Amino acid sequence: MGNCIFQPADTTYVASNKRINKILKEDEKKLKTEVKLLLLGAGESGKSTILKQMKLIHAAGFSSVEKETYRSIVFLNIVQSIHLVLEAMEYYRIPLGDDDNNQYISLFNDPPCISKGEPFPIHYLIPLKKLWADTGVQKCYERGHRYALHDNMSYFYESLDRLFLQTYIPTDQDILRCRMKTTGIVETLFHLGPLTYRMFDVGGQRSERKKWIHCFEDVTAVLFLVAISGYDQCLVEDKDANQMQEALMLFDSICNSQWFVNTSMILFLNKIDIFREKIKQSPVKKYFPDYQGLNGDFKQTTYYFKRRFQRLNRSDIKEIYPHFTNATDTNLLRHIMGSITDIILTQNLRDLVL
Repeated sequence: MGNCIFQPADTTYVASNKRINKILKEDEKKLKTEVKLLLLGAGESGKSTILKQMKLIHAAGFSSVEKETYRSIVFLNIVQSIHLVLEAMEYYRIPLGDDDNNQYISLFNDPPCISKGEPFPIHYLIPLKKLWADTGVQKCYERGHRYALHDNMSYFYESLDRLFLQTYIPTDQDILRCRMKTTGIVETLFHLGPLTYRMFDVGGQRSERKKWIHCFEDVTAVLFLVAISGYDQCLVEDKDANQMQEALMLFDSICNSQWFVNTSMILFLNKIDIFREKIKQSPVKKYFPDYQGLNGDFKQTTYYFKRRFQRLNRSDIKEIYPHFTNATDTNLLRHIMGSITDIILTQNLRDLVL
């Protein structure tokens, strides 16, 4: 009979305990300490550089094995960029300023691969320096926006003597500047304040976007990168298309996607350092006729492009958080990521209250 008396109390206790645990789990779920950031953007926007920065700032940096891998990539960047310029010179019918430099062209048709611990082949140093100083090469280099020349060329070519030292090991800045195409989905994990970040770069999967985009509907925020300096540049895969127009179309489709209805958008208008110098020579109005401000005015041109992206948002509840960035500037990125953490913590707290 004792069992009959206490059974209802036990049942009530168990049910109550389950409700409490359910509420606690729901609250814990709402107040997330793990932040998932989906890194998106058109080509040449600097997505991979952002991931490298996060590793530098919030993780252990680059190991000796990773630095050795990047060393061979630096060499490939050097020889591939001059090869691209030489091909463009032929296309645009720009002759070399010094005929003697023609003897070096064949070196770049089939460059060697660098083995582990092997210094850069020294017989490439003089040809590279001679070609970089050539007036014809410089003339074609200035037209790089027409044939998708990477913006790291001058950085490496101004440091050739250092790079060809037998003891050369890539610096952090060298690694940030070197380019390697992203394939597959790359995940980077790091800690910032009370939050654990999982950042996903799907740069190598753009052509299959419709097949995978729904897999990221639960991300905390989308970090969308735009190379603001690409307003006058073509795409690598389509010389007739404009980088900025491509970025605007991509942002429109992502920002207003059914999968990201309530997802905050963090907008990085990247490569602001290059943009600041470029607008002095390349008028924004030439490529965007609706721009009504002064050509060469940094404040007006940056505001114009920021508003172009903000106006694409068709949601009354979605927030767009724009930032002007230089992905190779570690201190600037550290400050901006701190601001993003504040935004996410505020958002989580608001969700908990609601």
